[in-house]
Amino acid sequence: MVGRLMSDNRPVYLNLLKIRLPVPGIVSFAHRITGVLLFLSLPFAVYLLDLSIESQDSFARVQQILDQPVMLIVQILLLWSIAHHFFAGIRFLLIDAEIGVEKSQARTGAWLVMAAEVLTLFVIVWGMGI
Repeated sequence: MVGRLMSDNRPVYLNLLKIRLPVPGIVSFAHRITGVLLFLSLPFAVYLLDLSIESQDSFARVQQILDQPVMLIVQILLLWSIAHHFFAGIRFLLIDAEIGVEKSQARTGAWLVMAAEVLTLFVIVWGMGI
């Protein structure tokens, strides 16, 4: 009965799929996700590096692993992660220096991050010949 006396304005059910984040929120969320992806990919990257410098045969084996279609998708995902994390990180450093803090500037900065990551990914993929 004590709980009924107090006004409770909290949402009872929060559907995360129906929330519409603004562009800066999407960039912020993606920055965190790409950081986790990059962190989780480190052991596999170190394993491939170790394997590639063992011998010529092991280097050829690494090339075969990386040439598989699934691995090409993983490589593109990791390249996007690197590009997004880099550009969003620069944006957050500028925000920490109180540059681009205003709402319109934050929105413009978020769009610039997304444009830069798409352009960078396009140039890298085009350079790879995929």
